[in-house]
Amino acid sequence: MLIKLDFSALLLKLSLQEGKSKSHELGIRSQKKISLWVPGCLFLAFNFLLFPASVRAEQAVLGVVKSEENANQWTEITSRLRVAGVPYCVIELPTVRSAADLSDRPVVFLPNIETITPAQAIALEEWMSRGGRVIASGPVGNLSQPGVRQLLRSLLGAYWGFNLSTPSNLQPLRTNTQEWVRQAGNDGVVLGGVVIPTGINSKPAAIWQSKDNPPAVVTTDRSTVLGWQWGVNAAAPVELDTAWLRAAISRYTPLAAAGTTTADSTAELPKNCNGTVASATLPPAPQPTTPLQNTANSEITPPAPPAPQVAVAPKPRAIPNARPPQPDDLIEQLAPPGLEVAPDSKQPLTGVQASALKQELENLIGRFESAQLAANAINSKRNEQHRRNDRTEVATANPLKAGLLEPAAKAVAEAREIAKSLPQLIAQKDYAAARQQWLKAQQLLRQHYPIDRTLAQPEIRAMWLDRGSIVRAGSEQGLAKIFDQLAAAGINTVFFETVNAGYPIYPSEVAPQQNPLVRGWDPLAAAVKLAHERGMELHAWVWTFAVGNQRHNAIVNLPADYPGPVIAAHPEWASYDNRGSLFPPGQGKPFLDPANPAARQYLFRLVNEIVSRYQVDGLQLDYIRYPFQDPSAERSYGYGIAARQQFQQMTGVDPTNIRPGDRQLWQKWTEFRTRQIDSFVADVSQRLRQKRPNLIMSVAVFPLSEHDRIHKLQQHWEVWANRGDVDLIVPMTYAQDTYRFQRLAQPWIASTKLGSALILPGIRLLNLPVLEAIDQIQLARDLPVSGYSLFAVENLSNELQTIFHNTQGSDSNLSQTPVPYRQPFQTAAARYAALQGEWNFLLENNQLWLRGSALSAFNTQAKEIESALNQLSKDPSPSRLVVARAALTAFQSQFKEWMRPQALENPYQVNVWQNRLATLDRLLSYGERVVLKRESPPVAEQP
Repeated sequence: MLIKLDFSALLLKLSLQEGKSKSHELGIRSQKKISLWVPGCLFLAFNFLLFPASVRAEQAVLGVVKSEENANQWTEITSRLRVAGVPYCVIELPTVRSAADLSDRPVVFLPNIETITPAQAIALEEWMSRGGRVIASGPVGNLSQPGVRQLLRSLLGAYWGFNLSTPSNLQPLRTNTQEWVRQAGNDGVVLGGVVIPTGINSKPAAIWQSKDNPPAVVTTDRSTVLGWQWGVNAAAPVELDTAWLRAAISRYTPLAAAGTTTADSTAELPKNCNGTVASATLPPAPQPTTPLQNTANSEITPPAPPAPQVAVAPKPRAIPNARPPQPDDLIEQLAPPGLEVAPDSKQPLTGVQASALKQELENLIGRFESAQLAANAINSKRNEQHRRNDRTEVATANPLKAGLLEPAAKAVAEAREIAKSLPQLIAQKDYAAARQQWLKAQQLLRQHYPIDRTLAQPEIRAMWLDRGSIVRAGSEQGLAKIFDQLAAAGINTVFFETVNAGYPIYPSEVAPQQNPLVRGWDPLAAAVKLAHERGMELHAWVWTFAVGNQRHNAIVNLPADYPGPVIAAHPEWASYDNRGSLFPPGQGKPFLDPANPAARQYLFRLVNEIVSRYQVDGLQLDYIRYPFQDPSAERSYGYGIAARQQFQQMTGVDPTNIRPGDRQLWQKWTEFRTRQIDSFVADVSQRLRQKRPNLIMSVAVFPLSEHDRIHKLQQHWEVWANRGDVDLIVPMTYAQDTYRFQRLAQPWIASTKLGSALILPGIRLLNLPVLEAIDQIQLARDLPVSGYSLFAVENLSNELQTIFHNTQGSDSNLSQTPVPYRQPFQTAAARYAALQGEWNFLLENNQLWLRGSALSAFNTQAKEIESALNQLSKDPSPSRLVVARAALTAFQSQFKEWMRPQALENPYQVNVWQNRLATLDRLLSYGERVVLKRESPPVAEQP
């Protein structure tokens, strides 16, 4: 068949391509396949678009973002864009204020831009929500504000983790089913960095051929993140840069590869996306650079134990400005997207966003009123007690009823008016005003937060005392200053970092060596003494299966790949990923094989030594899991020698030969690994409690969903809680604002699978504004939990210390105030008394809507609970527990009806009261197990 079209220009281009006929080599793509028969030529069947060069510049498919940061690289960047033949326009980053400023091109490229403002990040979010796709290179957004970094990690599905010290071979994953990854020219030697996946849909498309094979390129359905600075000669060759850019764009649009412009072409000058000329002259095309020497291994070796290494670390070097120890970096990625309220943003709000904005303001008002009520009730009772003690008659009105409530009442009234105005502003599409008003209300309420009066009731107030702070203390005298601060702040529980990266903080007879940073003294012995002198509890915080840390290696002047003293001494105990790597990509911590009997016995001997030699009050297991995995991205973990042997004996299959697609076998492999962690927790709990019956067992855990935790971490803490293996579940619910903190905490707080275990949400203080921290603590007090835990002493500021002293530590005697996990029945009685104090305060001020027979019934049953809880706390017995439970259940069954009028005016506060009643019920269940000893000891499962 002869098609009468003029293809002379096309055939001329084909003849100039040195005989290349493959469409992907020519970069030809189209929306329609056309077959040609030309006399004397081959039959050609290929895809292409009919756009001449003069049109391609106008039909740019790529918006390339230019900023002050990549301005000095701009000549190289634009030169490579020309070599790639990709039609593009230029987006000036300072002009970006909304999604409209990102152009109507289908793809935006962010080359090497580290600083992005909140308004620009929100604009990008909106643009992507409309279908826009993003390519990013280099440490994109890494110098931005924490909230912006969090949003970018959510949008891009990955972030730049750390630089590689030497050039490495970039290897596309040939097993990837996506054809674009397998195109020619995508491999070579590059100086780049490790890209960390952050989402379920984040998949590595290429890896660095180094020891751990960490990700070099990560993709989602909306983004492609390149782990090197694109357009920089010192980072990557021209050919590799252009190949990856064309391949990445081809994922999203066929037009991307249509351009075949070369350095000699006469295509129009690239334009800004608003139509103005982007540059006066075309930069010269760069010459191909000499490839860097490839020193990486060409093949991935199967799992094998490392060669034994000397276990004695050299003398540590002083690093005064070293980055303080942080919790697992993966935690930061768990928080869901926040409201990201930027005052200068005009981007539209969706219906869901608008509803969330209004609801969170109402919740903030509720938390503010709840804090005010607690403070007023406590201080009103104290003032009354002082008057009785002084036997002084006061003729004037209670000052709490008059002057002291007025500023707070005005703040609430103004905030409520703003909440009412938000729907109208959004309907008028005045989004900037809506955000500004929201921030105004937030600031107004927080200015009047009751941070100068006691408002706390009996609760667990825990803080992690990190290894860095212990090292800096340097002696028992230095450590005493920290414990003085914590006691003054009302902290009653200290999670003391006792084993970190395989090093105990004390001189051990079990571990290979004490941490070299604290040689010459015993911080654990000092800590136990100092805590008990101040009426505080000291719980030994132990890294369990993670027994090394690359960050710690740097501090003590060890090689980055040093696996830690335990694996160095016993390499056969190590665990590996599916590529044979000891260090999980981007996580920097090697793990023991939980299926290895000798490794398990070592860990038990270590924790047994701690609880036998030191009078610690509790033991907290951290890293009680496998490293983070994503099987869909070809990353799984747990292939230690013992694990492989045991699983093969069970199933006849080596787990290294199983893939997630083999559903039955993969499920068995997941269950096998999960069982190793479950049985270890049960075994440790049973054996240590036989030695120390009053030892409090806690676990620091991920707040992922149950399904995700099992498949990504093999951490099934619902099982441990339900069996009674642990007393405290401490989810690391770290978030930069209260909205996200609540979204993380809410699902597991309502869980019915936790048995009698108490819940203690974790709050990370790093980069958290002081009043944001106070707000998150108030939310914890309003939820059905027994307290909170703060990470970490390293980040406790003087301002926050002062607020804690005023609100929960000024008049407290730690040794006399009940702690929920130690005195659950006394705590229940004291917390109920505080609840009654709030109701009585409102009744005295005519603010509790109870009248007539309802008020009489309410008072009668309230006194029955009070009597029952007081008797149970003074003389615990099964019969008194039955009476207390019956009274509480009867009261709860009618409470909602009694509070119906109150809920019409203040639904948040009524919900808080219901949560506090639910907390009493959990305290009774916990007390039944640990005080009355009605449950039999947990039985360890066999792995």
